[in-house]
Amino acid sequence: MLNKAVILAGGKSSRMGRDKALLPFAGEETLTLYQYKRLSKIFDRVYISSKSNKFGIDIDIIEDNLDISSPMVALEAILSSIDGEAVFILGVDMPFVSLDIIKRLIKEYEYSKKVVVAKSPNGLEPLSAIYPKSILPTVRRLLGESEHRLNTLLSISDIKSIEFEDKLAFLNLNRPSDYEDALKVANQSYNF
Repeated sequence: MLNKAVILAGGKSSRMGRDKALLPFAGEETLTLYQYKRLSKIFDRVYISSKSNKFGIDIDIIEDNLDISSPMVALEAILSSIDGEAVFILGVDMPFVSLDIIKRLIKEYEYSKKVVVAKSPNGLEPLSAIYPKSILPTVRRLLGESEHRLNTLLSISDIKSIEFEDKLAFLNLNRPSDYEDALKVANQSYNF
């Protein structure tokens, strides 16, 4: 059974201008803590993927030790260190991916045992997906070829995509304006 999740919170946040993982959100001290509490409702273990423990709380960190910040590097570190057959990955900057969406992805994984990825009106959402450990050799091969895009990994893997029509659910908080818009939505008690 899939019972582990990892929040990716190690990016540079260059477009935001400050570390988005540490921004306050929806009554929580940080966006990371907000995501952690939500995912803890449905997963037995929730980890944070980051370059270091910058969060000031007692939390399980999966560190990747490479100088490169990329989701592929993080995925390699995650799949190398976690026990179990698969893990759910969620970007820290995607606060509106609802628990219902996640449960639907889990259900599909339990049935298919493939990489299961959400598909929004914008396309595949590789940071809202379930990755089985069996994909680790492919991840390592791509990294050896200096390929860091998760969409490349998905394009050469046996995946199952699940379509969702809710564009807001997959809003990424990349820029200050995205963050301000998300705070307004959170204050309107969007169901996430």
